[in-house]
Amino acid sequence: MKVQQVDPSAFTPPYDRALAAALARAGVEVELVTTKFLYGPVPEAEGYEVEERFYRRTAARGLSSSARLPFKAMEHLRDMRAFGRSPSDADLVHYQWLTLPSLDRRLLPPTRPRVMTAHYILPPEASRRAARSAHKVFGAMDAVVAHSEHGARRLRDEVGLPAERVRVIPHGAFDYLTRLPQEKPLPDELEGAEGPVVLSFGLLRPYKGLENLVEAFTEVGTAAELWIVGNPRMSVEPLHEAAALTGAKVRFVTRFVEDAEIPAIFRRADVIALPYLDAEHSGVLYTGLAFGKPMVVSAVGGFPEVAEHGAARLVPPGDTGALAAALRELVDDPTAREELGAAARAAAAGPYSWDEAARRTLELYEELLARS
Repeated sequence: MKVQQVDPSAFTPPYDRALAAALARAGVEVELVTTKFLYGPVPEAEGYEVEERFYRRTAARGLSSSARLPFKAMEHLRDMRAFGRSPSDADLVHYQWLTLPSLDRRLLPPTRPRVMTAHYILPPEASRRAARSAHKVFGAMDAVVAHSEHGARRLRDEVGLPAERVRVIPHGAFDYLTRLPQEKPLPDELEGAEGPVVLSFGLLRPYKGLENLVEAFTEVGTAAELWIVGNPRMSVEPLHEAAALTGAKVRFVTRFVEDAEIPAIFRRADVIALPYLDAEHSGVLYTGLAFGKPMVVSAVGGFPEVAEHGAARLVPPGDTGALAAALRELVDDPTAREELGAAARAAAAGPYSWDEAARRTLELYEELLARS
């Protein structure tokens, strides 16, 4: 079986490459069609081919070039048309993302079956127009993969897809980060912590509940530290001010953190906090699983399904009291942390492993090809 996996803008290279490698181990011939990822190194291709077909001129100009996004927009239509017209011997095409979904669905090549992974479905309280647009994009596929039962329900109930076209295949744990060939030491900004560390990691965005986390942390105790690490997509001054007013031990690393820095940060952390106000899923969640870390997560999106495996404490979104209580329990109780960590490791090796994701994905491919 030959499969093309398509992510034109390289929105999720770790996911794309981990799934491609797992499918290759299962005997599938995989070609990943994407663009050059400019933000840092990506996992090496293991058993599959990579063709960087999209946005070649934009990529050559680099991240710092002027008018990069307008230049990319001009390349987009040409590249999508070329992709749609180019001959392919693939038996099936699996789209991870479409850069401009409403336009791109009209330009896709005729190869069927088509599968698409719904990494993002709809915003909260989506308008009817947004739901109709999503229905047209996902409805152009022969099957749509959701990472959780929650996501599958949204595809059926809000987008309006027939149940038989929706398949739940959980996201894999990012275990490649646990075996990087060249890890970097802990950043200087984080050296010297003596007590337990609570880590909030990833892009800093308003929906991640960071203000609630800083407030809740004031009740955790003076022995622990809170690390807020990630590239800002919001103003961080209010967070710094709130942390200063509380007097709690809060450290910030507000910059892009490359893969090589991640292992040392996660290994030093004692608890991972994801107090999100809204989300479908999170790469940080699957990184926490890979490192076998106890987590405190909000009851949003597919997070409760991970918590059902005993890998996380679940709290209501926006409830700072419940968040503080869960963090305080884990900071004070090493045995509870070890129990959650063991469950996280078991989940990463079992239902959230890439080989299990590949097995279920291959089942879907075979089912679709048998029908065609």
